[in-house]
Amino acid sequence: MNPQAKLIFTISLLLGTTITISSNHWITAWAGLEINTLAILPLISKYHHPRAIEAATKYFLTQAAASALVLFSSMTNAWHTGQWDITQLTHPTSCLILTTAIAMKLGLVPFHFWFPEVLQGSPLTTGLLLSTIMKLPPITLLYMTSPALNPTLLTSMAILSTALGGWMGLNQTQIRKILAFSSISHLGWMTIIISYNPKLTLLSFYMYALMTTAVFLTLNSINASKLSTLMTMWTKAPSLSAMLLLTLLSLAGLPPLTGFLPKWLIIQELTKQSMTPAALALSLLSLLGLFFYLRLAYCATITLPPHTTNHMKQWHTNKPTNTIIAILTTVSITLLPISPLIPTTI
Repeated sequence: MNPQAKLIFTISLLLGTTITISSNHWITAWAGLEINTLAILPLISKYHHPRAIEAATKYFLTQAAASALVLFSSMTNAWHTGQWDITQLTHPTSCLILTTAIAMKLGLVPFHFWFPEVLQGSPLTTGLLLSTIMKLPPITLLYMTSPALNPTLLTSMAILSTALGGWMGLNQTQIRKILAFSSISHLGWMTIIISYNPKLTLLSFYMYALMTTAVFLTLNSINASKLSTLMTMWTKAPSLSAMLLLTLLSLAGLPPLTGFLPKWLIIQELTKQSMTPAALALSLLSLLGLFFYLRLAYCATITLPPHTTNHMKQWHTNKPTNTIIAILTTVSITLLPISPLIPTTI
């Protein structure tokens, strides 16, 4: 892709995100979402491959439908209350339509079908954008309207997302699809707490974005797109493999690492809200995710060649990102010691 075109699309992406997260009016928030969608489409389909074109088409149709629902929800609310302010969403029908629209934008169950397919058809760098920065505007809208939304509906969708994200990731061999189901599972954790402590949702999203960025950049530097490609990683870049192992375990939420921090605080808050069964269900369902993270870590660090899997061997890695990966991985595994400071600020 032409560097100037890529620069324009990247700036448009940042502009759309900034417009949505800083707006108070529904029309400007909707405009920001549309700019975002139009800016990411060329990045999804930059390699002229049928799967990439299919991914871009699926993404466009889903996001266009979700944006139309956002607009319809805001217009219904304005019709009944005369308010266009995002925080003044009070009409029950509007709240229900908006919950559906944001679930479609994020890829929450039962509107999750598009996300693994789109991620599978995208390059790893675009997949990183889809998993992190493209989720920020919908989560911001969810944060701003959280007092008016139905907690029972959100809790049901969250538990289903965590269950399905863990369950569907078990049998995958494509790394991008595994990371897509990992994203759906993490979104379940973020959604369940939005009605009770919205700041915890933002904290969880920031931690998830940090760890996912480290994983995607590591995989991009070794050009790994399926599990069999990871199997020669240890002999080529042992330090990178060790960092990937720790980041994956952090993403799974194991206690000594950063990923445990948001899960710990969410479980604590759910228990305070007398939602112990929901907290228990989420904790048990996260074990499904732990299995496929361990599977990725096993392929990257413990499976040594020679082995019987046939695949193209790649002997070179893209070196320039290693410093960024080292910084992100360090943060991804060492933030837990500062956790006593966080409850005082939330």
